[in-house]
Amino acid sequence: MASKPLTGTKVLLMLVAFFGVVIGVNGTMMKLAIATLPGTDVDSPYAAGLVYDREISAAQDQAARKWKVNAHIERRNDGGASVQVEARDAGGQPISGLKFGGRLERPTDKRADLAVELTESGIGLYRGGAASVAPGQWDLVIEGEARGTRVFLSRNRVILN
Repeated sequence: MASKPLTGTKVLLMLVAFFGVVIGVNGTMMKLAIATLPGTDVDSPYAAGLVYDREISAAQDQAARKWKVNAHIERRNDGGASVQVEARDAGGQPISGLKFGGRLERPTDKRADLAVELTESGIGLYRGGAASVAPGQWDLVIEGEARGTRVFLSRNRVILN
């Protein structure tokens, strides 16, 4: 059996094919990485930076109120989660009439975030739930509003089993 000689044209075609595959795979991976962005905290860091001073002012106002807000979350057997928030003022009196809302945020994938509607079930006691909560690490974000203005914000890492 006679072997064919290795010519310059064959070597050139092999090099073009090799680098074509490498560039194609790199391009595909780059496109997928840019399109998904699951691990970012905010979609636009520039826009988040513009509201930074307002966030600092809101945090100082919240600290001056000296409210005691306790949140409890547990994962139910059916795969959902129950959230309970108890809000008290600086004197220990229950705070009524606030509109609380919550979110369960996945630290690694914003696409898995879940909203939690909280309704006042007693004086200063707010309850709600979310369906189909996967086990693992979550950030429990609680926001309280009064007259259309956010007066409370809390973010805590929780582990649900």
